[in-house]
Amino acid sequence: MYKVDEKLYRAACDFLDARFGKQPWQGVAAMYTESGKILLSTAPEVVNDSVSLCHETGAICEAYKINEAIAASICISRDDKGDVHILSPCGVCQERLYLYGGGVSVAVPIDGDSTKWQAKTLGEMQPFYWRKPFIE
Repeated sequence: MYKVDEKLYRAACDFLDARFGKQPWQGVAAMYTESGKILLSTAPEVVNDSVSLCHETGAICEAYKINEAIAASICISRDDKGDVHILSPCGVCQERLYLYGGGVSVAVPIDGDSTKWQAKTLGEMQPFYWRKPFIE
């Protein structure tokens, strides 16, 4: 099973640079599928935040389209100083990723330094996941 690793982080950083250059406050996501494909996505800027999408949404939809499970996910954003920060998956994205089980590897920032990451499983992030009794 694929996990968040340096290769996936680099793919996200390379996509961030290719898509946005050094423009601050932009973000992207990179995901491994179960076969090792890397899927990349970002979210369009919208005027009304209530209709915004997470950066992960496109890759999640792409994995579903090609009928492959997601094994690992990382989401990043660059600030106005040029530093790249790790964004933990929000609750909605955790819910979307949990379709593939509690073993999905996700990047979370290291406590005290969001420019560094560590890999955790969704099960570690949500030990009391609401659907757990029904999927075990």
